Amino acid sequence: MFKIKGTLKLKQAEQQVSDKFKKREFVLTESSSQYPQMLLFQLTQERCNLIENINEGDEIEVSFNLRGREWTNQQNEVKYFNSLEAWKIDTLKSSNNPSTASSSTINESGNSSATSAPVSTTIAEAESDDLPF
Repeated sequence: MFKIKGTLKLKQAEQQVSDKFKKREFVLTESSSQYPQMLLFQLTQERCNLIENINEGDEIEVSFNLRGREWTNQQNEVKYFNSLEAWKIDTLKSSNNPSTASSSTINESGNSSATSAPVSTTIAEAESDDLPF
């Protein structure tokens, strides 16, 4: 299990891939280094709705699993693919309401939960800019 924080850049519509499989992709901008990274995540099955109430521009934390698979094409060439499979999304700062945070999770049994809590303000954010240095 991995976690990463960033800003929701793009959320795409749900895709019905087959009769039994659906997915929804979204892009997270991760800016902790000099060069921001645009990371593509996917939600599958009942987890597709985890991002429904999250807006582009919101700061979020994504809990995800790294998935990798092997595939052989018609020319018998072996290819490898990776995907970032999100299973929990916490809203850290909403672009519509910056004073709240929430969490959406769907556990392995398919049950969902959501919570809300105030986002704390640090002392540095509360101080004015009229410092003498």
